[in-house]
Amino acid sequence: MTKRTSAKYKLDRRMGENIWGRPKSPVNKREYGPGQHGQRRKSKVSDYGIQLKAKQKLKGYYGDITEKQFKRSYTDASKMKGDTSQNLIGLLERRLDMVVYRAKFTPTIFAARQLVNHGHVRVNGVKCNIASRRVGPGDEITLGSKAQEMALVMEAQGLSEREIPDYVSADGAAKITYVRVPTLDEVPYPVKMEPNLVVEFYSR
Repeated sequence: MTKRTSAKYKLDRRMGENIWGRPKSPVNKREYGPGQHGQRRKSKVSDYGIQLKAKQKLKGYYGDITEKQFKRSYTDASKMKGDTSQNLIGLLERRLDMVVYRAKFTPTIFAARQLVNHGHVRVNGVKCNIASRRVGPGDEITLGSKAQEMALVMEAQGLSEREIPDYVSADGAAKITYVRVPTLDEVPYPVKMEPNLVVEFYSR
């Protein structure tokens, strides 16, 4: 797994939400934060604090990508025509590791990044090990023969907690086509995401 194998549920507890919708999340049992002071009454959060939490939640959902990568996605989104918050979600959903996750090739976004980094994923028949690569409409994503036999991959395909969204078209168990860039409403987030607050955070 990647660097956040044990700490990913800590993020759930800090946010107070099960951001990946996983059945093992500790938030399902207790919604207060981690540590001995987790149950203290929460003080009023400032506008900045609300925007920061929205940014941390969205960034965490996409595998806790680096601040540099996340801000670059925002910068690119702000230069595009249309709604910046919608553009940001579209760019994040085009990341290769996220497309692999959406295709149910892996059970978590962290495992998806590892699968890509280890060279098990092909884009239009060409091996690609860059998790942040942006996939475009019409691109075909396939799993290598070794990856198809991994227990991790077989486990992911049997998960009932999430479905393959409409903007990803499955062609068998090891091949998908990225149909289109989704809008915010189409992305199957287990919790409410507020990219408009992220835009406000960066445009302060």
